[in-house]
Amino acid sequence: MFTGIIEHMARVAQIEPTTDSSGYYITFDEAEPILSDCHDGDSICVNGCCLTVTEFTKDSFRVNVANESLSRTNLGDLRVGDRANTERAMSGHTRFGGHMVQGHVDATATITSKVPDGDSIRYTFTFSPTSSSAASTSATSRAQTLMPYLVEKGYITIDGASLTLTEVDDETASFGIMLIAYSQTKLVLTKKQVGDKVNIEVDCVGKYVLGSQARIEGMVERILEKKLKERGL
Repeated sequence: MFTGIIEHMARVAQIEPTTDSSGYYITFDEAEPILSDCHDGDSICVNGCCLTVTEFTKDSFRVNVANESLSRTNLGDLRVGDRANTERAMSGHTRFGGHMVQGHVDATATITSKVPDGDSIRYTFTFSPTSSSAASTSATSRAQTLMPYLVEKGYITIDGASLTLTEVDDETASFGIMLIAYSQTKLVLTKKQVGDKVNIEVDCVGKYVLGSQARIEGMVERILEKKLKERGL
């Protein structure tokens, strides 16, 4: 579990394919600020994706990014020299400054606008298709699945950062946030441009609420149907 408060932007030092084509090994360096209490097997959130540390030194760590993660995130777009948002798993004595972030990326979204607003920046996003084939259908499906979890002034995780939704437009299946000046110095989003992809995790509390509601409604319908049949109605 994470808070969405980014601790450090680490640098991609090396990318190696696994021998069995099951993904990539990615090594990040210039990461000393988050490695003082690191152990093999620890979880580190990288651009919003919970990954397991397989090796580490004083200022670098290595993770194995499996094909499942590559298919759902923008980690496959990383190149040597790129920066990535990182956060260690939440400890029991950490101030909870963001919101509950699982590190389970739901989808990627594409930046559709980036507009200055004073010393802040307003971003607008739409959900990205999973592939070039049937792209429109894929993007529409993702929007239909995930848009119900987005509410204005609610939480959203973008590349691992806990941010506040400033707009949600169901008609265009788009959503937006505002990045204040301080956050611009702490997040990789600042360097991204229109057309670039970001990792999205919707609020897990919303998932549980809507998921439970759907199950309860289904259970009530089945009970009602059973009782009506018993009474010959």
